[in-house]
Amino acid sequence: MKFLCISCDEAMKMQRAAPPDGGGSISAVFACPSCDHRIAMLTNAAETQLVQSLGVKIGPGEVAAGAPSEASGCPFSGMLSEMEATPSDGVQWTATALERLDNIPEFVRPMAKQGIEHYAKTNGHLTIDDEVMEEARGRFGM
Repeated sequence: MKFLCISCDEAMKMQRAAPPDGGGSISAVFACPSCDHRIAMLTNAAETQLVQSLGVKIGPGEVAAGAPSEASGCPFSGMLSEMEATPSDGVQWTATALERLDNIPEFVRPMAKQGIEHYAKTNGHLTIDDEVMEEARGRFGM
């Protein structure tokens, strides 16, 4: 995920991220490297809980040797491809549950899948069906 500056059409870089506050919100500030236009992103408590349940660290990290410098500008860089490659750890999906998963926007689908699987395993479900998806949806406040 990237934020683009409308004026410059440049990828914005993360300037800082604040850990969850008392209400469960995470805030992050991004700036355009060309014109210094700034925006802020604020998560709600349910979004914060989902991100934390996946063990995602938000904030600019170190860039691996040889990696493009813009990798540190995205708080989720590298996470999506890593999550797409993660096996389901024995949790089975029904056909209807997979259809519902396909309705989730593509850019968050890997994170949603991992969160649902984590919820299922934590709650003793070996199969993810429509009922488990509804439970997870209610748990994540969506």
